[in-house]
Amino acid sequence: MSAHTPDSARPGPDETGARPRVVLDAGDIARALTRITHEILEKNRGSDDVVVLGIPTRGVELGRRVADRMSQVETRPVPYGSLDITMYRDDLRLKPARALERTEIPVDLDDKVVVLVDDVLFSGRTIRAALDALGDLGRPRAVQLAVLVDRGHRELPIRADFVGKNLPTALSEQVKVHVADHDGADEVLIESARTEEAR
Repeated sequence: MSAHTPDSARPGPDETGARPRVVLDAGDIARALTRITHEILEKNRGSDDVVVLGIPTRGVELGRRVADRMSQVETRPVPYGSLDITMYRDDLRLKPARALERTEIPVDLDDKVVVLVDDVLFSGRTIRAALDALGDLGRPRAVQLAVLVDRGHRELPIRADFVGKNLPTALSEQVKVHVADHDGADEVLIESARTEEAR
């Protein structure tokens, strides 16, 4: 797999004339996910009672990769699913509702350790919505958060337990995570923009 999107497929200059900057390539992402996997297993002393839930859209693919890596290390399947938080967002009245994604809960969550996986941690509002959604699905013993990128600018007191890359950014910038299943390549880009959806 190529580490970078071909130049012909990459977005051109934005309104400022700047091209998106690659901050993580495919190899960087693979190493970050492997490190996150081992940190999860170390913190929880293995995978007993651990359930991995990816947050759509790209958190689903990243979560699947983490669960696959955990299963390989532990030589047994680690339950994995997805958690759509669309209807729990606090900005529904401000923005058009996006299409609902799939929620798949592989096991009863009561007394389990749920590891939420997302691509970018920004304001914290997506994770707040995920916690609200989890509250309607069961009572986990603990909830942990793994993110590929923490870009700062938190608006809520939420922090990730496992971070692939801390990436200081300006509010005028966008962080774009691409994964092969959706975008044809694995990479993280920074590009200039006037606005960005709060994550």
